[in-house]
Amino acid sequence: MVREIVLSFQQNNFVDPGEWVGFENFRTVIADPAFRSAWLNTAAFSGLALVIGYAVPFVLAVVLNELKHAKAYLRFVVYLPVMLPPAVAVLLFKWFYDPGAGLFNQALDAVHLPPLSWLDSTSTALVSLVIVSTWMNLGTGTLIYLAALQSIPGDLYESAELDGAGLLRRVWHVTIPQTKLILLVMLLLQVVATMQVFIEPYLLTGGGPENATVTVAYLMYQYAFNFGDFGGGSALGLMLMIVLLVFSTIYLRVSREEAER
Repeated sequence: MVREIVLSFQQNNFVDPGEWVGFENFRTVIADPAFRSAWLNTAAFSGLALVIGYAVPFVLAVVLNELKHAKAYLRFVVYLPVMLPPAVAVLLFKWFYDPGAGLFNQALDAVHLPPLSWLDSTSTALVSLVIVSTWMNLGTGTLIYLAALQSIPGDLYESAELDGAGLLRRVWHVTIPQTKLILLVMLLLQVVATMQVFIEPYLLTGGGPENATVTVAYLMYQYAFNFGDFGGGSALGLMLMIVLLVFSTIYLRVSREEAER
């Protein structure tokens, strides 16, 4: 992090000695037309990932926890995507999204729905990346939630059942309050991870179409390794780090105050 801060104020190609340029790198990246798109796309990706990727693992963990049989097998199936190298998982979905022979469009055709240009349309490209990210990371979140659920005393559920509570009421009045801490921690980790999304736009869309999937991390990569502007890339990285530090500080303070009530 210290090296990144230093580089953000330098013009440096790692061959010649670095030249101090003050805030010139920051002015350069802010003036870039892709800068605004990168931040908006990153925020949109994080928001969609919270709506989809934050809730799905918890729901899946609740379902697995309620099952009486095949728990070990289903835990393995859910965790399987995490064991795949990220590049392999992303390229697998690139085939799924293929506008011709892709699995998703074949499924749409089977139910007589029109095909979609998953990665080639500005309206669906970002959502497509969120689906990939959710599938890749589903297993880790599910197993963490499942471990938290299994630590809840069984007599709490028994008391709820004696009071006539169904599954949804047990989840609302027992499961969520008892797993509140891990839910808060996972929320923080989710935001920090999704704000740094890189591999999905890099391998699937290259930031397109029309900059619809350019993220801050991807733009940082472009500056450093495509343009050879390590100072500009470091300036973007420093901005992202400051945003995440501010968010994390506010989040931790709010969660601590709520825990003390």
